[in-house]
Amino acid sequence: MTAKEGKPRQAATAAWIGSALEYYDFFIYGTAAALVFNKVFFPSSDPATGTLLAVATFGVGYAARPLGAFVLGHVGDRYGRKKVLVFTLLLMGVATFLVGCLPTYNQAGVLAPVLLVVLRLLQGLSAAGEQAGANSMTLEHAPAHRRAYYTSFTLSGTQAGQILATAVFLPVAALPEQALLSWGWRVPFWASFIVVVAGYVIRRRLEETPVFERQVATGGVAKLPVAVLFRDHWRDVLRVVLASIIASVSTIFSVYALSYAVNTVKLDRSSMLWVGVLANVVALIALPLLATLADRVGRKPVFIAGSIGCAALMFGYLGAISSGDYPLIFLVGIVMFGVVYSATNGIWPAFYGEMFTAEVRLSGMAIGTQIGFAIAGFAPTIAAAIAGTGSTGWIGVAVFTAVLCAVNIAAVASGRETYRVPTEDLGKPVDRTPRTAAVSPSAPGR
Repeated sequence: MTAKEGKPRQAATAAWIGSALEYYDFFIYGTAAALVFNKVFFPSSDPATGTLLAVATFGVGYAARPLGAFVLGHVGDRYGRKKVLVFTLLLMGVATFLVGCLPTYNQAGVLAPVLLVVLRLLQGLSAAGEQAGANSMTLEHAPAHRRAYYTSFTLSGTQAGQILATAVFLPVAALPEQALLSWGWRVPFWASFIVVVAGYVIRRRLEETPVFERQVATGGVAKLPVAVLFRDHWRDVLRVVLASIIASVSTIFSVYALSYAVNTVKLDRSSMLWVGVLANVVALIALPLLATLADRVGRKPVFIAGSIGCAALMFGYLGAISSGDYPLIFLVGIVMFGVVYSATNGIWPAFYGEMFTAEVRLSGMAIGTQIGFAIAGFAPTIAAAIAGTGSTGWIGVAVFTAVLCAVNIAAVASGRETYRVPTEDLGKPVDRTPRTAAVSPSAPGR
């Protein structure tokens, strides 16, 4: 294999492992916000307000993502994908470890939630560059006819991180209340020390992509990639922003639905955590399969079908939680999040990245997705605010989720189908000049 050829397996493996470690850190915060932060950091509020504030701190991490996207997108397109991937993992690991060291509200007063928010902001800055960097790295190493398959490993890693995060909380959630609130919730955050060590060892061995190396060799690296991005690709950035709102399905499933089940319906928290674990295990199988399908039939049909399915199944999932029917909760939750949501989650790494040229790919993906994900990050907060009371209070949340899915469908439908476009032509304007056969001067006219 020559130096200019891609190494898709190595890139996909590094993306998978790195994303799993990175998103383990990111998701344990969401689980803790749903289960314990209302009592640890906001005990002076009434239970409903404390839950709302705790869930809101989860959204703060998403609010920091657009800023991180601008900064890390510039670094990745100007200086290389590898530098971004190493930095983001180390930042996430340190910030998460420090969350586990924070004093509680009873120990430090208002300083405790303030420090919590600061560290959550650092997590958001890190996550802003992680997926865009890993996706750009993998896409640019992959053969043209298998770009969706290889880039789906970034999201498989994300799902694995969520499995680890939820699984770690299973024994922690089973602790007596006093042990859980005093030291138990800290253990998953302290475990992120492993992320700092493992992340550095894994990602420092990555090779830069052949595409970026050619950009450097030919002087094709923009001095200010963001300026080029908004000059030539602003429509695609907007399209990615609106399409990325589909991540609201994930945040509502992982945070709002969990909080609703445990704090409102009073379901067993360990059982609800198992729904997330099993759904993500199924997703590990579904993601590469659905990405392979997208390599054969196109990005848009698979993506749109998944969005429609999520809009419909959220009604079934929240309704099942409201009824307290555990078998139905497991069935609908696994089908919706493990299979149907994977039809969107496995496709977007390729579809979004294919909208941009290599010159601005990391910036375009990072800025577009992180603004959309910022909106999705606050979806659980909005859901908690608009939820009604009584056994049908969940309906407004399901309608809200369906509306967000409709926004995604419109954005995806408006995009260019890219699964047959050669890698070197991605993001370039389509040549619509009609091609006519040359006619010999001596040929008779028609």
